[in-house]
Amino acid sequence: MSLYTESVTRSETPKNTEIKAIVNDTLSKILFDRLSGVLGSVPFVKFVIDRHNHNEIHFLNDRFYHLHAYYVCDNILKEQQSVFFKNIDLFNDETYHSPTRRFYFGTIGRIQHENSSVYTLETQEIDSMKQPMIEELYTIIKNNIDKSFELYFKPANHIQEKAIEDVPVTKLPRIYTSEIYANSTYISLNPGASEGRIRVFHSETEFQAAHASIEWYDIIVMHRVPDDVPRVSGMINADFTTPLSHTNVLAAGWKIPNCIQRDIFETIYKEHLDRKWVRLEVAANGMKADLKLITEPKELKKPNWVMQKINIEAPDAQDPKIRSLQDLRMSDRYKYGTKAANIGEMKHVLKHGSNRILGFYQVKRPPRDHLLPHLANFLNSPENEDLINSASHFLSNFIKVPRGIALPFSMQRRFLETSPQIQQGIGKLKMALELDAHEIDSLCVSLQKLILRTRMPDSIRDEIDRMIIQELSGVSTFVLRSSSNAEDLENFSAAGIYESVNHITSAEKIFEGIKQVWASLVSARSVRLRQQSGISLDDSYMGVIIQEEVESGMGGVMVTKNPMDKNDFRNVYINVSLKSVIDIVQGVELPLQYLYNSVEGGGTTLSLGGAKEDLSSDNLTILRKMAFAGRLMQSHFSPDYTFSHPSDIEWLANKDGVYFLQLRPYAK
Repeated sequence: MSLYTESVTRSETPKNTEIKAIVNDTLSKILFDRLSGVLGSVPFVKFVIDRHNHNEIHFLNDRFYHLHAYYVCDNILKEQQSVFFKNIDLFNDETYHSPTRRFYFGTIGRIQHENSSVYTLETQEIDSMKQPMIEELYTIIKNNIDKSFELYFKPANHIQEKAIEDVPVTKLPRIYTSEIYANSTYISLNPGASEGRIRVFHSETEFQAAHASIEWYDIIVMHRVPDDVPRVSGMINADFTTPLSHTNVLAAGWKIPNCIQRDIFETIYKEHLDRKWVRLEVAANGMKADLKLITEPKELKKPNWVMQKINIEAPDAQDPKIRSLQDLRMSDRYKYGTKAANIGEMKHVLKHGSNRILGFYQVKRPPRDHLLPHLANFLNSPENEDLINSASHFLSNFIKVPRGIALPFSMQRRFLETSPQIQQGIGKLKMALELDAHEIDSLCVSLQKLILRTRMPDSIRDEIDRMIIQELSGVSTFVLRSSSNAEDLENFSAAGIYESVNHITSAEKIFEGIKQVWASLVSARSVRLRQQSGISLDDSYMGVIIQEEVESGMGGVMVTKNPMDKNDFRNVYINVSLKSVIDIVQGVELPLQYLYNSVEGGGTTLSLGGAKEDLSSDNLTILRKMAFAGRLMQSHFSPDYTFSHPSDIEWLANKDGVYFLQLRPYAK
């Protein structure tokens, strides 16, 4: 039996009639293609199984039913949607967690695996079904699909992975998300479209040799695009990299397409696209990067970003005080830089709470009025109690922020003014920028060297020394972080362009490191990127954070969104390294990658990266809690009342607890 857009019998159905669903019929390849939607380059068909009606199975057309619940409401329960969705949370709790549930919800996906197409059975990500139900569901689906389909169960979360551990593979064939991810031929990192000239480089040496010839309209194709890529119009990686690498954060901030496509070199050479002008489109639900030849423009128009004015607050370089991070608030960013101000603000939230931290959960999410019951459930707190206090208590007990001090912009200004040679170098650089002269890069290199070899005056050294003794006595190892006013701005990302220095163990190295951070403000790359965006050297200042370096453990980066699905409001994306967070953001190491649901809870391992096995259950529990902590911080730092602007949080966990090391906005 089938449901069509018009009431006709099966035999009367023309080939072009849209099928809404088929009921108690075998899912063939033809029907799969007619019903399927696409998510993350994987075609899929939704199903509903009514266990109270002899396991009646419904295969849904994704174009008609975005959610299983709408289909059940309209076609099985036949209720008014306004009535049905008033109790949607109770319905979901029953459907995803009860052992006596009436319905099974899930999808059948088709993926390319080891040179052949296989089909995957997957439930909803929050479904906590145990072994007997998983086996029953697999049998029902197996009996209702084409016999030629090679079917694997794909665990939707860590609960299901644990549930099937002892089930023989011969009885329940299985495939994990991490296996699929590792064999993916295409991953959309930053969806979008642009027009430009294809430039292929097979090695970083080749790329560096041609660096000066790379133009803003180029689309860079490499095994892995390096960190120091200038502003371009698109990027395509042939090897895996994380969506949270510096290059992809830059791509998101620049609003340019970026993706992974493993066969991109073959495609480009087969179609003779190197050095040709193309239109590149990276679609979140595409199967590959779309490259179409276009006519090379006779006259190049300036790119849109040149015309955009970057809003940068007027800096205050007069305030002479070095301050403890715990005394800073977000409003101090124009004196100490965005990074220092945000760390200070996190410390304030952990100590004093915030009336904004529930914001994400208070927003209406149709058909729900809000998500507060889910937060209350996670906090194990009755919904009618003071959730702000419960959430604040959770944050202050779960998250730590390392101690530290912040050097103001005024200290950099004072240092630069002590050297006539430095002032002369700055003057030459300003003139070269004004004339767009060829000497810009060499002037930047000379100025950086001059800053590094200029002795820091005793008066400045004594002030820094005094504050370190006052605030950080007993610390053996320090980290210095850049904190500029010219970073984390709307339409301007500075990911990876300023210097940070780790593992400092002596006072002299601290003073040398401070100069390294100051010098990074005039690196050739940072100067050019700011100049391209209309941020003048006169308006750019650098603060420095001196912080205790936390003992290493597992660490990584979390963004409070799913960068691979802009419509997914539930999940946060977490990268994990057991070695070095720096290796993750620089794209050197392939991290473990996870999605964690910050509404109903639960997590999925996307990729094991370079690891041989998944994290322990204790560490996975830490990630689950981090997802909720990240959402609460996102709410506090939101620049508006939609509370939808994601945060990018660098974190570390060791035997002493979980540390949020820094927080910045992430491209929405």
